Amino acid sequence: MKLYHFDGQLKSAARLFLSVSVAVIALAAFIGAAGALTGNLLLLKLHPYLFFIGFGNSAILLLNRYLTSAIYPELAIDPQKQLSYLYAVLGSLFLITLSLVMEWPLLKAFTGLLLIIVVGGPLREIFTTLSVAKIWKEVSVRYYIFDVLFLLVANIGLFTLGLKEAFPDSGMVPFFVTQSSYFLGSSFPLSISVMGFLYTYAWSRSSRRELVKRLFSIWFYVFVGGVLVFLIVILAGSYSGMMLVSHLLLWGVMILLGSFALYLYNFYRKNFHHPALAFLLSGLSLLFATSGFGIMNIFFMKGIPFGTKPPIPLDRMWIYHSHTHAALLGWITFSFIGILYIVIPAIVRKNSLETLRGELALSSLLSQQTMHKAFKQLTLLMLSAIAVLLGFFLENNTLLGAAGFVFGASVYYLKINLNRELDLKA
Repeated sequence: MKLYHFDGQLKSAARLFLSVSVAVIALAAFIGAAGALTGNLLLLKLHPYLFFIGFGNSAILLLNRYLTSAIYPELAIDPQKQLSYLYAVLGSLFLITLSLVMEWPLLKAFTGLLLIIVVGGPLREIFTTLSVAKIWKEVSVRYYIFDVLFLLVANIGLFTLGLKEAFPDSGMVPFFVTQSSYFLGSSFPLSISVMGFLYTYAWSRSSRRELVKRLFSIWFYVFVGGVLVFLIVILAGSYSGMMLVSHLLLWGVMILLGSFALYLYNFYRKNFHHPALAFLLSGLSLLFATSGFGIMNIFFMKGIPFGTKPPIPLDRMWIYHSHTHAALLGWITFSFIGILYIVIPAIVRKNSLETLRGELALSSLLSQQTMHKAFKQLTLLMLSAIAVLLGFFLENNTLLGAAGFVFGASVYYLKINLNRELDLKA
């Protein structure tokens, strides 16, 4: 992997974030694929931790801050501080790996505590710089700020999970702190940021801006509120509550997917085929699949207490795995690749957030060759993601492993494709 000299500039921090985040996702996919092929339980246990701790924290600490600061410039970005965040995330990856290999749960708790402290810094900056009224004024910023809060909660979950594993009989940690609840809580921060991005760089530019603003404001309460209520009804074991909330969210996703497809049709007809928007549409389609698998998962978990292993009957575990992987490999990874195809070139070109603040964020910042290769990458990613889901259904570990390796390599191609473009025009 080519390393870039960090010169303290914003574009250098952005390129380092690109390298680290893409490498983490690809590594998680490779380890998961190797675990499927070999049946190695350590590898199977490790790969989701790498994804959530590595990509989840780096995306919210760096990328989310770019998006927030593009709206409110007073939230100045310190590239040196962003570099320290990357070091902290990489250190956390080493610690969590060591904790799983050595079976040291207290080290897992320490990793969570470290990440709590790291995320506390940006949160303090946000709430000492922006008033709550100012945060609430901008719909996108609501999404972005809540993502940082959710990330803090997820890291608290990692800390308490480590304590519970270290002292299983103490009763000190609530029953709902489980590995599943940690992964569930860690997936929401990334999801909420994508919603804010979709509003900022797509619908907010509509001719009906006020109507769109109202609708996305309502969707904020439905999506974020629905997530919180969903967690409550899961813990309460309310089957009807889980079904009601999951169907409500499914209908919201269907409306979002249909309206974004219409937006994309109009954009392509008037402008050009932007690969980033195609990635985001693909991400939404896999969010629809995630919601569908989630409802099936709820149906088969009826009568099974939360935190039970396995969470649903063994002959239906393919649904549970399809739900989680459609979310991680599909919705989150596809969407963030699309975001990176917009944000990274916009920052590197001018070494500032100026392009993200204007109307040129969706302009032709990339060459035709780079965009064409991005569409090829999208095709390969979609085929491999579908193959992973099919592998779970067929219980075919060979297919799972092969598709996982192809998916990881396709994700890593993002770095190759963007860096070749940015190097040529540096």
